[in-house]
Amino acid sequence: MSKILILGFGREGKSTYKHLRKSNPTRLLTIADQNLDIADDEIFANDQNAAFKLGDDYMQNLDEFDVIIKSPGVSLKDFPELLNDERITSQTDLFLQEFGRQMIGITGTKGKSTTTALVYHILKKQSDNVILVGNIGIPPFDLYEKIDEDTKIVAELSSHQLQCAAASPHISVLLNIYQDHLDHYSSYEEYQQCKWNLTRFQNEDDYFIFDADHELLSELWNYAELTRKVYTFSASKPQKQGCYLAGNWIYFNGEKFYDCTEPRYLKGSHNLLNIMAAINVCKICNVDDETIRSGIADFKGLPHRLECVGTYREITFYNDSISTIPEAAIAALKSLENVQTLILGGFDRGIDYLPLVDFLMENPIKNIIFIGEAGKRISNLWVSKILENPQLQNDQINFFDAKNYEEVVDLAFKVTDKNHTCLLSPAASSYDMFKNFEHRGDYFKEKIMSYE
Repeated sequence: MSKILILGFGREGKSTYKHLRKSNPTRLLTIADQNLDIADDEIFANDQNAAFKLGDDYMQNLDEFDVIIKSPGVSLKDFPELLNDERITSQTDLFLQEFGRQMIGITGTKGKSTTTALVYHILKKQSDNVILVGNIGIPPFDLYEKIDEDTKIVAELSSHQLQCAAASPHISVLLNIYQDHLDHYSSYEEYQQCKWNLTRFQNEDDYFIFDADHELLSELWNYAELTRKVYTFSASKPQKQGCYLAGNWIYFNGEKFYDCTEPRYLKGSHNLLNIMAAINVCKICNVDDETIRSGIADFKGLPHRLECVGTYREITFYNDSISTIPEAAIAALKSLENVQTLILGGFDRGIDYLPLVDFLMENPIKNIIFIGEAGKRISNLWVSKILENPQLQNDQINFFDAKNYEEVVDLAFKVTDKNHTCLLSPAASSYDMFKNFEHRGDYFKEKIMSYE
């Protein structure tokens, strides 16, 4: 009997354990994780067939195991010998192997949560036999028993979840690829290849949807020379098959489909790309046009994604904590009017902030509050550019440094004028001060709403 190791015991690792234990109540399962306290988890209270490999050396000496089910949070960056190890799989890979023909998989550095939720929202209007799983917070195995042969499965898939994939969804959507998670991978190219696994294993009966304006995606597509049914979307030019934006209309296959002047909750030009991707998916799934349009109109978006916190002391606050890369912050600024104060920074993962600095120099914000090591680096980069070219100096821009989010909120209320907007769109990860971007966004909202 093969020896199984669950590598990493976060949300998905725990889900994998529960699923395997349900179908194999007496089989030996070994849990490997850095956290020494995992063995005391109540989940193992009555399990005599669980073994543990805990502590700082949990990634060492894995030769005794025949199957290693890796959790998304476990990085193989420092263990290159494991990258191509055929023993390593993941919950996502196992799920794709079984249900890939029923799956709509969506990934991208930014926009994947919103697009995934929008697709699910529209499909749910047509049928109740639709489930939502993946990086959006629901491990696939948690809904295993709710799936029958007719179930449509909408999955948000991160690069971490796709890293070990050897199968692809029937319908794959790749929104974009930007520098991100460089602390998790040995190179930007490795990150790209993990994303590319979303379509790598598709065949001629499958569907691949991507942004035709995204230069890197087009290069990857042309280089790969893969065969499958391709639908594209574009904000700049007509597409033979798929969606494109012209004036105030989204066209599908050359015909007017959606009037962008119609009321909707999803703000910003970047969300028009997400909407076009969703239209492609829903048209492939034979959803009727009015259901798609009504779904776009009444979809309210997700927390922490250009979320309006409210107006307090006559200042409007937006929470865009999901913004962990420069491109996301730029998109947020393009989407909102009247932003006077911007909050930038957090955990520094070494990504390139020059495009963000260039954008802000050309589109100045009156107040910028910097926080964390990423905030320091953005500020230092700005100063370096001014030293190189003093003409870039803009005395109308005020820089502030904050040590924590209490100081951030205090500064925001003090420096933002009434009837203006303060935007949290940090362009950086949250892990220096918070568990995740949701924790950061919730904390920011709490401090705003309770400010005295």
